[in-house]
Amino acid sequence: VVEATEQRKAENVEYKELLASDSAAKDLLNFAKNRLNKFYNPKLFKSAPKRELSESERIAVNMGGTPPPTEAPGGIAGTGIGAFVQISEHRQMQKDAPAPPPETWGAYSKKSEESAAVLQMIDLLVSDLDKELTEAEVEEKEAQKDYEAMMEESREKRATDTKSLTDKEGSKADAESQLQAHKDALSGASKELMAVEKYIASLHAECDWLVQYYSVRKEARTDEIDSLKKAKAVLSGADFS
Repeated sequence: VVEATEQRKAENVEYKELLASDSAAKDLLNFAKNRLNKFYNPKLFKSAPKRELSESERIAVNMGGTPPPTEAPGGIAGTGIGAFVQISEHRQMQKDAPAPPPETWGAYSKKSEESAAVLQMIDLLVSDLDKELTEAEVEEKEAQKDYEAMMEESREKRATDTKSLTDKEGSKADAESQLQAHKDALSGASKELMAVEKYIASLHAECDWLVQYYSVRKEARTDEIDSLKKAKAVLSGADFS
C-alpha cells in the first residue's frame, strides 16, 4: 500500500507537470497564431483585454489626470504565459515590432501562403497537444480509479484480516479457558485417584494380614469353640477328669 501510494503520488506529479508544460506550450502557440493573424488575418485577430482602472485611478482620470501606463505582460517573451524561460523586455519590444510590409503584391502573396502554412502547422501542433492532454487526462483518471479500487480492496482485506484475527484470538481464549478447566479437572481427578489408591493400599495391607494369620486365627477359633463346648458340658454335669 505504501509503495502504491508513493507511485500514485509520483504519477500525479508527472501528470501535473505534463499538464502545465503542454498547456503553456498550447497557450504560446495560440499567442503566436494570434500574432500572425494580426498581420495576415486581421479579422481573426483577438486584442488583449484592457486593464480595468481601479477606483482611485478612475477618479484621477476623471479629474483630468492621465491613465497609468499598461504594464508589459510577463512570462514567455512577454506573452503572459508563465512557463519555460523568461525573455527580456528589450528583446520582446524588438519582437513586437511589426515586420515591414512587402514591397510587391507577389511578395505579399507569397508571405500569405507561407503564413497559411505556418498557421496550419500551429493548428496541427495544438491538435497534437490537445490529443496528448486528453490521453494524459484519461490515463490519470484510470490510474486514480485503479488506485482507489486497490485501496478499497486493501481496506476490505484489512478489515477481513482484523475480524479473522479477532475471531482467532477469541477462539484461542476459549481454547485456553477450556484447557485450564481440563487441567483443573485433571488435577482434581488425580487427587481423587491418589486417595483411592491409598485406600486400596490400606485395604490390601489389611487383607494381607488377614490372609497371613488365617490358619492361626482359625486354629484359635476352633480351640475357643471347643473350650466353650467343654465349659457348657461341665455346666451340664459332665465330668472330663
